[in-house]
Amino acid sequence: MKESSRWTNKKVLVLGLAKSGTEAAKLLLQLGAQVTVNDQTPWEENEQAKDLQKLGAEVICGSHPISLIHSELDALIKNPGIRYDHELIVEAEKHNIPVLTEIQLAYDVSSAPIIGITGSNGKTTTTTYIADMLEDSKTQPLLAGNIGHAASGVAKNAAETSTLVMELSSFQLLGTDSFRPDIAVLLNLIDAHLDYHGTREEYIEAKKRLFIYQTPEDYLIYNADDETVIDMVKEAKAKKIPFSLKEDLPDGACLSHGRIKLFGEELMPVSDFSLPGDYNIANALAAACAAKLGGASNEKITEVMKSFTGVKHRLQHVGSWRGREFFNNSKATNVTATVKALQAFDQPIVLIAGGLDRGIPFDDLESSLKNVTAAFTYGETAEKLKDTAHNAGVPLISALETLEEAVKEAVNHAQEGEVILLSPACASWDQFKTFEERGDAFIRAVEKNIEEFNNQPKGDLL
Repeated sequence: MKESSRWTNKKVLVLGLAKSGTEAAKLLLQLGAQVTVNDQTPWEENEQAKDLQKLGAEVICGSHPISLIHSELDALIKNPGIRYDHELIVEAEKHNIPVLTEIQLAYDVSSAPIIGITGSNGKTTTTTYIADMLEDSKTQPLLAGNIGHAASGVAKNAAETSTLVMELSSFQLLGTDSFRPDIAVLLNLIDAHLDYHGTREEYIEAKKRLFIYQTPEDYLIYNADDETVIDMVKEAKAKKIPFSLKEDLPDGACLSHGRIKLFGEELMPVSDFSLPGDYNIANALAAACAAKLGGASNEKITEVMKSFTGVKHRLQHVGSWRGREFFNNSKATNVTATVKALQAFDQPIVLIAGGLDRGIPFDDLESSLKNVTAAFTYGETAEKLKDTAHNAGVPLISALETLEEAVKEAVNHAQEGEVILLSPACASWDQFKTFEERGDAFIRAVEKNIEEFNNQPKGDLL
């Protein structure tokens, strides 16, 4: 861990525990800060708070007293999911108290170089790609950030010979004041999380925190096919490395005449690439640039591109049955992600979609439903998505209450040679706590229905 005096004797409030808040509080205590922890879970149910009190933190649970914000407070470290209209954060900003997230702490203490990855879609896949490509190189890749490993906990134990490979959300990036990755990767940008950020402009500004503190000594890998991204990086100071599915780029990564190329060298024919969909190729191109700059060999990068099987809940192949293929794309929490999933297949598709109604129209989905033979919608957006499918001319459409009902109907009606695809185009929070929980429920429902049909005579299957 790099020595840092920034937090010595500083009075810091950690708002919200879970993984990131707990690790942030532990690190701050280790750095000599005076830490107060505030969490909504009551004391008697809060084992994390009890552990932190034993380590020396002052702990206040069950409510959020406004008195926690005062003129002597040096910083507030918040859980990324807590909105900026929370009363304690509003009060902190009135007092000009810095409001940060734990990735800033990770940067403050990391002895290891950092590769930071953000974008509206594809972050986890690209982050995982990079880590896999760096295996067997001189550095030890350590996954951190939004991928499920609190960055501050990973960073404090990272050696100089390691590399932090950090998936970064806009929620995390917004809470930084000097975060500077050695290699930044900006994948794409669409309108997302506007209920959190308020406007598209504020969302873009949060994403730009990925590279705003970089210098000419650093690298910024960016999507040369995304006009918004191109505009975002215009004034970046880092060395810019493009990737593209459309242009031949000798100074980056590209798909050219059916071959994947990296810094002007051919790696492999695209026919050898392991995952469906152009967007997965784009993710791999971005990852290849970062991994190469981080010390990976062309041979290892090519090996991973040929063998990578995907990340759970992200166009994950979950099984085959009687000529039907099942894919779990629960991570598709917006329309763009579902459009990309639909474009990944040449086979006819039975689509399962639905979830939380955020008031977002589904018009942009219509033109991508041409290959959909049936749509089973569910949840709060069931009727809206049913109307969208109807407008697109989908032959068979049914709006249902639950995901399990939608899966049963999809398995019942799918024909040999078709893909049954869960790609919700919506957040999960109407019926599930997370998209992971939704994806696991889909997998269980598929297995249950297949088992039931396997116990029936073949003639009973519609």
